[in-house]
Amino acid sequence: MAIKSPKDFWAGVMFIAFGGGMAAIALTNYQMGTAVRMGPAYFPVLLGAILGALGLILFARSFALKGPAVAKFHFRPLLFILAACLAFGYFLKPLGLIGAVLLVVFISAFGGHEFKWKEVAILYVALIIFSILVFVKGLTLPFPICPSSIEDFCRF
Repeated sequence: MAIKSPKDFWAGVMFIAFGGGMAAIALTNYQMGTAVRMGPAYFPVLLGAILGALGLILFARSFALKGPAVAKFHFRPLLFILAACLAFGYFLKPLGLIGAVLLVVFISAFGGHEFKWKEVAILYVALIIFSILVFVKGLTLPFPICPSSIEDFCRF
């Protein structure tokens, strides 16, 4: 039996592994309960089972239908996005939301295959307006908006 769709094959294997792992961890660490009185393991086990079932469908489909090969894995975008997330977490308090979002947007943009200053700047402005409106004003999360050194000048 030959694999006709390597992309579906590896996606199915990944889904089965993650779903089975999630269900196994939940079952060993938490009580399952019943459908009427659900325990803390019930929902993760149910999601793991659904993910595993989807994985089995993809796995079986990889032997029946012809599909594309797995594309080459690119580490550069992964590393830049990881660096952007770490920078956001580290610099949120000293730089505020404005500075931390600036770092996230620009560091993440360097991970792409093309970098256009104008597009990235427009994205930054839109994202900072959205973040302030939704997270600070709408959800009232206690994020500092401006850097701590000029916080008195940035009252919204």
